[in-house]
Amino acid sequence: MRNTEGQIGADRDLYSTVQPYAQQMLDVGDGHVIYVEECGNPDGIPVVVLHGGPGGGCSPGMRRFFNPNLYRIILFDQRGCGRSQPHASVDANTTWHLVADIERIRTLMGVDRWVVFGGSWGATLALIYAQAHPDHVRHIVLRGVFLMTARELDWFYNGGAGTFFPEEWRKVTDLLDGSEKDEVIAAYHRRLFGDDEGEQTKFARAWTQWETALATLRPRIGSVPIPAAYARAFARIENHYFINRGFLHEEGQILKNIAKIAHIPGTIVHGRYDMICPPKSASDLAAAWPSSTLHMIAQAGHSLSERQISSALVDVMDGLARNALKYCRQI
Repeated sequence: MRNTEGQIGADRDLYSTVQPYAQQMLDVGDGHVIYVEECGNPDGIPVVVLHGGPGGGCSPGMRRFFNPNLYRIILFDQRGCGRSQPHASVDANTTWHLVADIERIRTLMGVDRWVVFGGSWGATLALIYAQAHPDHVRHIVLRGVFLMTARELDWFYNGGAGTFFPEEWRKVTDLLDGSEKDEVIAAYHRRLFGDDEGEQTKFARAWTQWETALATLRPRIGSVPIPAAYARAFARIENHYFINRGFLHEEGQILKNIAKIAHIPGTIVHGRYDMICPPKSASDLAAAWPSSTLHMIAQAGHSLSERQISSALVDVMDGLARNALKYCRQI
């Protein structure tokens, strides 16, 4: 493991937005149809982009971290969110369904080995996918590491992060009664999956706004109201995963299974002041993963959109492309 702080991507611009050359709605079974797109060079280095949440969906901005002349960029909306249908559904929606969906996409696209790129929950999913299918992963690029542990969930939903942002945390807990404030995930689950759609939306917005407010180094307090449809999908799906501890088989599963990907090179980009996914997770992962490099970004929080985070990720992806081209010239 190699560790750097603030040494890469000092001022790298994102690539211009490109339009997909292929889009489809892919039937993955269980009543789910997911949105999949391809951008860039059809003959380029394949990279699959795993969005966060769970429930966040992909966006055009996620295409901009990759040189479109060198990468075949594959993005998809995970079950129940974005353009995938049915919207906000948690039926047949678990980590293992998503892992199977990623493999279905890889097979459909005719990809043997690809770069797996994910942030936040996307980093969690990237690690779990790679541990399940290591032979099909050439490199793992992670941002804002989340290992789906009780410690991380407790930090964000049991008052840890709230000690830094008490005003925002009160907006989450003021909707709850008495002892419910000590079990926020469970209490919100009851409202998000109740029969009252108006109450679902109220609690979904509060859940989503809490995470949005803390995503950047300069918190987005008092931002524009979050659209109801987005909030409902994001909050319901994320809460569904969190109350089920990510559907993992045991606590600490990702680090316990790190030997399965010990040989796969990985690059980790993490904000020093990430309030959603504390840096300890990234540090623990890098310490356990011998083929990884950790870049701790000195003046950054959690969000993919933060300047130093995005610059670092562009720099990482450009470096991978250069190394791939150098290798091709040598053979």
